[in-house]
Amino acid sequence: MIRRPPRSTPSSNRRQRQMCIRDSSTLALSFGFQGFFSEARRSDSKKNQVGVVEITGTIVESDEILRQIKDFRDDEGIKAIVVRINSPGGGVGASQEIYREIRKTTLTKKVVASMASVAASGGYYVAAATDKIMANPGTVTGSIGVIMGYTNIEKLLEKIGILPVVIKSGRYKDLGSPVRDLAPEERRILQQFSDGLHAQFIRDVAQGRGLDEVKVAAVADGRVFTGKWAYENGLVDQLGNLEDALALAGQLAGVEGEVNAIYPEKSRFLLGDLLEQTVRTVMLQAQHPQMQAAYLYSPNH
Repeated sequence: MIRRPPRSTPSSNRRQRQMCIRDSSTLALSFGFQGFFSEARRSDSKKNQVGVVEITGTIVESDEILRQIKDFRDDEGIKAIVVRINSPGGGVGASQEIYREIRKTTLTKKVVASMASVAASGGYYVAAATDKIMANPGTVTGSIGVIMGYTNIEKLLEKIGILPVVIKSGRYKDLGSPVRDLAPEERRILQQFSDGLHAQFIRDVAQGRGLDEVKVAAVADGRVFTGKWAYENGLVDQLGNLEDALALAGQLAGVEGEVNAIYPEKSRFLLGDLLEQTVRTVMLQAQHPQMQAAYLYSPNH
């Protein structure tokens, strides 16, 4: 048996039209209020803005981070900047470029470092450039030092019957070659090179933190320490999380009320560029396994 819908009457049609009008009015009013409050939130979010620059993973390139720092520095709506660090450090040159840009920024805006799980070696180095450092009690930080190394593949090449041929114009042109052992004099040269980078690390941390270089040098033997230990020994200013760092940045900048964290716009092809850069770097290292120096916490190096 087929069940048919009830036959409509003029009175039932009139009630349905009234209900439709009432529901439409309610829906329009609802959207109107939502739009009002949404607009109010967007408008309010333009006040008390604190920019957040994230430094995550090994520091290899500095271009994108420098761009973000400069954009926030030039934006009059950004009252202060928080540099969120979750990094074991990385390349010496890249770390130094970020350090310098932060130091320039502190001349016009307050900058606070927020340490996440790890902010060691180059991660601590860039944090030292800020006005204040905030860490978690269990943050892995420190590792003030330089690490250099390479893989000697001389014995491997001998086993597979490959004999490298090198023609050079200077005695030390192939210093650190992976296809032969280091001579004692070459080891001494590389140690001096490492010591020079180490001295730069100590100097910049001392200047950034307003500490005596002798005090920094006393703990600059590569050891890591917790955020709590760093706080107790003057290498960190306060203990707290990212929200605490945002509040501190707002306070230093004279912001009244709750701060609004603003994250930078990512480059359109950032992921593609990153993948391309990573592949290129790996290929170059595979083809030319050369000596590298880094401000890097790498216990498995």
